[in-house]
Amino acid sequence: MEVLYLHCAGLDVHKDMVVACLRQAVDGKVEREVRTFKTTTRALLDLSEWLASAGCTHIVMEATGVYWKPVWHILGDGDFTLLLANAAHVKNVPGRKTDVNDATWLADLLAHGLVRGSFVPDAQTQEMRGLLRTRKQLVRERTSHVQRLQKTLEDANIKLDSVISNIIGVSGRAMVEALIAGTTDPDELATLAHRQIKAPATVLREALRGRVTRHHRFLLRLHLQQIDVFGTAIAGIDAEVEDNVEPFRTAIRLLTTIPGVSDLSAQTIMAEIGNDMTRFPTEGHLISWAGLCPKNDESAGKRRSNRMRKGAPWLKTALVQCAWAGARKKGCYLQAQFNRIRARRGMKKAIGAVAASILTAIYHMLTNGTLYQDLGADYFDQRAKATQTKRLVNRLQSLGYDVQITPAAA
Repeated sequence: MEVLYLHCAGLDVHKDMVVACLRQAVDGKVEREVRTFKTTTRALLDLSEWLASAGCTHIVMEATGVYWKPVWHILGDGDFTLLLANAAHVKNVPGRKTDVNDATWLADLLAHGLVRGSFVPDAQTQEMRGLLRTRKQLVRERTSHVQRLQKTLEDANIKLDSVISNIIGVSGRAMVEALIAGTTDPDELATLAHRQIKAPATVLREALRGRVTRHHRFLLRLHLQQIDVFGTAIAGIDAEVEDNVEPFRTAIRLLTTIPGVSDLSAQTIMAEIGNDMTRFPTEGHLISWAGLCPKNDESAGKRRSNRMRKGAPWLKTALVQCAWAGARKKGCYLQAQFNRIRARRGMKKAIGAVAASILTAIYHMLTNGTLYQDLGADYFDQRAKATQTKRLVNRLQSLGYDVQITPAAA
């Protein structure tokens, strides 16, 4: 097999150590040298110096949790071409797994060009990605405490969430704080409701009639404090994102022209895929990387599964949320596509297709710098006008009507 890289290295990265195999092809002979380094900064600098002094040009490592990142950052300052390999794509022969064998195997694969590098964004995109992923996790934690607050109210037989949509909104929070302070009179609690609350006063008073004990007040206070803590942290992340969003501002403005894509969703998408679309040869490569297309699972000429791949979960969830919002917007192409596919394949397939359409549009918008151009709700009818006409005529004939088609005057 042809050797593409004469001087390369494979790294088996762990939390506390890195096993490096330097592979050099000299005069038709392959020489390998294996060394082990700590993962401290000084030791990683020594690793970089050793590889540079040996004339190494290409380095490959597996994506192992977060342990590969400091190694990548330090080696990235050198004159190396770095590749990050998906561990599932570079598995060694079963029964022969050691750290030395893993590093040697990676080096051999790289030397023959058999490693497909994973997408590693630039530093600015990684920072945005870290902020927005943390924000999403904090929102989940905050939501969990809201649910625990609601559970405590239910335990006290306070049916607040049955009459108010947001129990930590202006009205709900005022009532919860009054309960914590010791107020139990339903009439007094009902007066704290905002005038826009649609529930009748009598229904609201009955919902606020319960048995709140000292134990309930303690838990309500605890959960409300945690909700405030997470709210402050989320606000801090939003401010930090706003300070660092400038390189992505134009792209975010483009993405928000797509139905269902908000500012936050656009920021999340940009943090996951970055500005540069040249790393994806076609929109199909981007959709496959995101996990929004069926996987290949065929044997003996039979397709065993057409489930979506796992792909990039942070990106996929954001696109699916955008797809649901876009499918609810009346008079747009995304809603027409959703309704058309849902009738044949079901809701899950339809929303996946809409998410893939949104990502396809994003790819071309970022590549060409153009705004979103909606194809219209009647796109599918106009595209297959003859087929649509024939289907409707057959439907009327099956109901017992004699149909004659006459084109309308222009």
